[in-house]
Amino acid sequence: MAFFQLKDVNKKIRKFHVLKDINYEFKEKTIYGLYGKNGSGKTMLLRAISGLIYPNSGEILINQKVLHKDISFPPSLGVIVENTALLPQYEAFKNLKILSKIKKIASDEDIIEAIHRVGLDPHSKLKVGKFSLGMKQRLSIAQAIFEKPDIILLDEPTNAIDEEGVLQIYQLLKEEKARGATIILTSHHKQDLEVLADQFIGMKDGRIILDKE
Repeated sequence: MAFFQLKDVNKKIRKFHVLKDINYEFKEKTIYGLYGKNGSGKTMLLRAISGLIYPNSGEILINQKVLHKDISFPPSLGVIVENTALLPQYEAFKNLKILSKIKKIASDEDIIEAIHRVGLDPHSKLKVGKFSLGMKQRLSIAQAIFEKPDIILLDEPTNAIDEEGVLQIYQLLKEEKARGATIILTSHHKQDLEVLADQFIGMKDGRIILDKE
């Protein structure tokens, strides 16, 4: 059985048809590699699955519950889509600690572990506003995984991260898959998808054009 699925999903923004007749089933414990040129619909698809945009027609079902009808957002979700909101006046730990108060499911130990797994120092007092782009990206990934979500959506997750850090993120994502997560990953770097993805999804002009293992 599919963990979540899209049925005839369409989305228009002003005069642009950004998602066209999307039908797809996503399974647990699988990494999906989503690729296509800028403007192909990759980011819009992630935004739709995360509940950040409403389809004009069609349904998105999470564990057989209809998004925006039975549930407002996927109940167990970690996401990086475009610019992740980080609080520059606080250090890495405080950023995640503030977020943890929303759902109250992650302990301090979970936060420390997530920050450590992305290659940052969970005890550093350096404010996020002084982080490099790569450090901010690492913290965004920690933010996406620290609550051990069932669905992880990552738009260009290795952007601005050095080669050593990229390998660290690869290992982290493999561990999250083994834990049971469904992961959708977009990247301009084909290597990301070739190394990690179990299934590839091509997009062009808002449509899924290729689906292969």
